[in-house]
Amino acid sequence: MTLRVAFQMDPIEAVDISADSSFRIALEAQTRGHEVHVYTPDQLSFREGRIMARARAVHLQAVKGAHVEFGPEEDVDLGQFDVVWLRQDPPFDMGYITTTHLLDMIHPRTLVVNDPFWVRNYPEKLLVLQFPALTPPTMIARDLATIRAFKAKHGDVILKPLYGNGGAGVFRLDPNDRNLASLHELFTGINREPLIVQKFLPAVSKGDKRIILVDGQPIGAINRVPAAGETRSNMHVGGRPEPVKLTARDREICAAIGPLLREKGQVFVGIDVIGDYLTEINVTSPTGLQELERFDGTNGAALIWEAIEARRG
Repeated sequence: MTLRVAFQMDPIEAVDISADSSFRIALEAQTRGHEVHVYTPDQLSFREGRIMARARAVHLQAVKGAHVEFGPEEDVDLGQFDVVWLRQDPPFDMGYITTTHLLDMIHPRTLVVNDPFWVRNYPEKLLVLQFPALTPPTMIARDLATIRAFKAKHGDVILKPLYGNGGAGVFRLDPNDRNLASLHELFTGINREPLIVQKFLPAVSKGDKRIILVDGQPIGAINRVPAAGETRSNMHVGGRPEPVKLTARDREICAAIGPLLREKGQVFVGIDVIGDYLTEINVTSPTGLQELERFDGTNGAALIWEAIEARRG
């Protein structure tokens, strides 16, 4: 089987090829004989009934500094492709959302991964709200008095933007903190979105586990340990990845959410688990494939392509 594949992603020439999951998925596609093209979100357009992109064919190799060779830029009709990958990083803003509406128009005739309708409707910090038995106490609100009451009840909390990513704008407010009003003023001055507040989980000091699911099934996990003096464990802000095994609780969480992910076409998902609690379900542009492959040899990219090829077969 040879598939014609396009990746909607941030510039591939700038990625860290030792860590970037999009690069690993694209390289695996090439290894399997698929034809790989790339374009950036700003090159996507609707033109007189067709979903088009200014894309380039690429040849990839795992060589730092020489990892991509580009063909000429061409106008391509994405409706003529077999697979389109929705892989640009957040922010999950109206620009991002607009791309999901456009890609909706070719899916499922062209398989868009992950399904853009459900990416739009299941952003990272909102899908978890459907599983309150699995999550720490959580609030989504914009009103300061409402947030104050939640903090008074739980004492030690994490405050963060509802549509943030990569650990940006994440604050721990312990019982002695006096900054809630100032942070609320800061966030509400930037945008009109609510905030998310969760009870702080001390287990984060032992790591924030990223579990990777393919077609709703867990294939492995990595542990991300915060740097000294940090609450955040995201690798973007210095979190250290290390090997870790799935626990019985991890498998229980995956069994609870997996069928929904599969049903909604979320082929590649990364969930975050701290201690016994699910904190996020990442469907927009999850990461962790390369770390998992280095730690235990699991080729997650191959498993992802097996799931996609089964859909296209």
